[in-house]
Amino acid sequence: MSLFKRSVVSEIANHSGVVFSTLIVVWLSVVLVRLLGEAAAGRIGADVVIGLAAFTTIAALPTILAVSIFVGVLTTVKRSYRESEMVVWFSSGLSLMNWLNPVMRVAVPVACLVAFLTLFATPWANQQIEEYRARYEMRSDLSKINAGEFLETEGGERVFFLEAPESNDYTFGQVFMRILDPQWFVLLTATSAQTVTEPNGDRFLVLGKGQRYDLQLGSPQARYAVFDSLGVRIESKDSAQSQATARDRALNSRRARPTSLLLQDTEYDSWGQMMWRLAIPWAALNLAFLAIPLGAVNPRLGRSGDILIAGLVAMLYMNLINISQGWIIYGKLPFSIGVWLVHAAFGLMAGLLMWWRMRIKTPKPPVVTATDSAATS
Repeated sequence: MSLFKRSVVSEIANHSGVVFSTLIVVWLSVVLVRLLGEAAAGRIGADVVIGLAAFTTIAALPTILAVSIFVGVLTTVKRSYRESEMVVWFSSGLSLMNWLNPVMRVAVPVACLVAFLTLFATPWANQQIEEYRARYEMRSDLSKINAGEFLETEGGERVFFLEAPESNDYTFGQVFMRILDPQWFVLLTATSAQTVTEPNGDRFLVLGKGQRYDLQLGSPQARYAVFDSLGVRIESKDSAQSQATARDRALNSRRARPTSLLLQDTEYDSWGQMMWRLAIPWAALNLAFLAIPLGAVNPRLGRSGDILIAGLVAMLYMNLINISQGWIIYGKLPFSIGVWLVHAAFGLMAGLLMWWRMRIKTPKPPVVTATDSAATS
C-alpha cells in the first residue's frame, strides 16, 4: 500500500474511532438517564437497568457506526484541504478520485459489520429488551416491592410504600398500602411486614400490627379496624409459562423478530423492517463516498457552513430512509422500489458532487482592447 493510502486509511480510522467513542458515551448517558427515570417510576426494575442499557446500545450501533464513518471521512478530507496537504497530493499526480480506494478500505468492513448487526445482532438485542420488559410486567407484585419506593400495580389499583426494617426480624419496616376495588377504598398501615410463601406456591405479604380504613365510594359509610396481623395475597406470576409468554410477546415485535422469520412474513410491516435492515449498511457506504466531495472545500473560506451542510445532508439521508420505511409499512411504496430508491438518489448526488469538485474550467481568452492593439503595432 502506498504512503498516500496508508496515511489516509490510518487517519480515517483514528477520526472514526474518536467519533464512535464520543457517540457511545453520549448515547449511554442519555439511555441511562431515561432508564433510571423509568425505574424510579416503577415501570422497570432497578436490577435490569444495566442490562437494558447494554442491549439498547447494541441496537443503536448500526446508526452510530454509519455516522462515525461519515464524520471520519469528512474530517479527514477537510483537514487535508485546510492544511494544504491536498495541494501536495495533487502535485504528485493524484486526484480526488484516488481517495475512493482508501476510503472504501475502511468503509466496506464497517458496512459489513453494520450488515451483521442489523440482520442478526440488533433483532436479538431488541428481543432481549422486549423480554426484559415483558418479564417485569409478569413478575408478582411482591417481587417488585423495594423499601423506600412507591409502587403501583394492577393498573393503579394497589399502591405500596414500605420502609426499610429497623431489625432483621422483618423483611420491611412501616407499611402504607392503598387498595381500590369497585366499592371500597381501603387504606392499610402497619408497623412491619414480611413475605410468606405457602407450600402450594401462593405468596402473601403479612402485615404486623396496624390499622385498616375502609371508605365506601359514593357513600358516607366507613369502617375502621385494628389488627395484630393481616395477610395480603400477592399473585405469583413467575413460572416457566410466564417466561414462554414473555418470549412470544417479544417475537410479536417486528424489530425483535429474527431476519429468517421476517423473510417468511408477507405483511407490509415485515417488509418495512426488512428494508431498514438492508438500508443502514448501504447508507454507511454511501455516506462515506458522499463525505469526499462534501469535505473538499476552499481552505481560505470558513468551515462552519460546510460542516453544517454535510450534517444536514446526512440527516436528510437517514430521515428519507425512515420515511421510505413508513411508506412501505403503509403500502404506499413497493418494497422492490423503496429498498434502493433513496440510496440511488444519494449515490447519484455523490457522483455529481465528485464530478463538480474535479471539473477543470477552460481558461477564458484574454480580452484585447484598442489600446493594447495600438501598443502592439
